[in-house]
Amino acid sequence: MTARYLYLARHGDAAEDSGLTAAGRRQAECLAERLGDVPLTSITHSPLRRAAETAALLPGPAPAEWDAAGDYVPYVPDPVPPGFEVLFEGWTADELEAGPRLAAQALGRFAVPSPDGAERHDLVVTHAFLVAWFVRDALGAPPERWLGLNAANCALTVIRHSEGRPPGLLVFNDMSHLPAELRWTGFPPHLRVSR
Repeated sequence: MTARYLYLARHGDAAEDSGLTAAGRRQAECLAERLGDVPLTSITHSPLRRAAETAALLPGPAPAEWDAAGDYVPYVPDPVPPGFEVLFEGWTADELEAGPRLAAQALGRFAVPSPDGAERHDLVVTHAFLVAWFVRDALGAPPERWLGLNAANCALTVIRHSEGRPPGLLVFNDMSHLPAELRWTGFPPHLRVSR
């Protein structure tokens, strides 16, 4: 049975609103090595510089920018559970309104079996919120369950989509390709597993 394998990677470590740090470039190089044997069909990335720079370091077809692979809030629960209010700070009302539309576009494009029935290996270089949204969808969890999921910089998540079967979450937040000093970046300190 043919399948679409969706590879999700959060961008490498970056300075705020900037490009990759030296650590982020090294993380992307490690991710490139990890993906070296994967016959990638496509590479899609967020419009933000940190994601574009990460994608540019990866092997495979020429990366393509796409707005729905960007950094946005996919869903805001009402009420927001205690302790999660900080996730929604700094977003404008328009951005919060646009997020669910973009998230639906992302799922509609990538969280489905291959449109032509051929095996596909699609990589999306994105941000933590969208990785969480894809994982929540693959597990069939309620929309608010994206909260509490996080992805480390250049960690790898893989989801398999096949016709007539539920999605399979094969790998989540895998950092095994990163040296210990480059793991857990992107996580708040209190959520990092000790090295």
